[in-house]
Amino acid sequence: MTISSEPLLQVENLVKHFSAADTGSFFQKQKNVVHAVDGISFNLYKGETLGLVGESGCGKSTAGRTILQLYRPTSGSVLFDGVDLVHLPPIELRKFRRRMQMIFQDPYASLNPRMTVGEIISDPLMVYQDTKTRNEVNERISMLLDLVKLNPAYVNRYPHEFSGGQRQRIGIARALALQPELIVCDEPISALDVSIQAQIVNLLVELQKQFNLTYLFISHDLSMVRHICDRVAVMYLGVIVEIANKNEFYHNPLHPYTRALLSAVNIPDPFIEEKRRRTILKGEIPSPIDPPSGCRFHTRCPIAQPKCAESQPELRELSPDHFVACFLAEIQDAAPRL
Repeated sequence: MTISSEPLLQVENLVKHFSAADTGSFFQKQKNVVHAVDGISFNLYKGETLGLVGESGCGKSTAGRTILQLYRPTSGSVLFDGVDLVHLPPIELRKFRRRMQMIFQDPYASLNPRMTVGEIISDPLMVYQDTKTRNEVNERISMLLDLVKLNPAYVNRYPHEFSGGQRQRIGIARALALQPELIVCDEPISALDVSIQAQIVNLLVELQKQFNLTYLFISHDLSMVRHICDRVAVMYLGVIVEIANKNEFYHNPLHPYTRALLSAVNIPDPFIEEKRRRTILKGEIPSPIDPPSGCRFHTRCPIAQPKCAESQPELRELSPDHFVACFLAEIQDAAPRL
């Protein structure tokens, strides 16, 4: 499998805000806005897997859903194969939806309990009229179940008859039904047993090689991200603070937040684990309703300076294909290594 030099997906200054409950007195109501995604930019190349990581609540899943236009952006652009999806009318956008699919986090909630496996997988085919006869539909369903390593005889069973891992395989089969080019994997293994997680990730790798798929892999499991991803982007409170290829990310992290995340990952080697330095972040993540001024991370950063509270650092390229949003990235001590 080769990674194209041309981006399949270009995200530029993507913003998604949500209205929150008003506060204040009856006569002076104050409108509150949740800054879920606050101006992120990155490229995703055909055949590549980009990991999007960060703490819970940082905006990873919202970013994925906004890219697929499940949430309409507040501002910014999402170019898929050179076409800006944000400004497309619904009829035109529908043509692109079949080329972009999503694997949801919760295999229990993402499958309709009233539908059989066959109905769940065939639903996209019916909506897009991708098959002409019932025999063609049945053949496609059997092929998809076989691809995700499920017995085609399960076609008339209901979701409650399957384990979590099997349900996620059904979700993957549904995502593959229309032969998409881009799949957003929204924490597809976080709700599964540890013994099943590796099986699902290995299945995703096999399918990517077979169909040259492009993945946006959203996760908080840095060990699994290292296994499956080619590049990694780190989000904190709605913004991207670092993007790098996998080897550079894990061996030379530059942003203080990235270093703190990596220092929390356990290494199965007691000698290395004993010598590692850990970065313990103090305080709580600020509210996305009222994010701090300047650098979003400065309220918890162990090396913050006064200027960090005054202006927000832009992503800048400090080494080839390694971008970081930090004023002090060049002057830190040796980075924690994995």
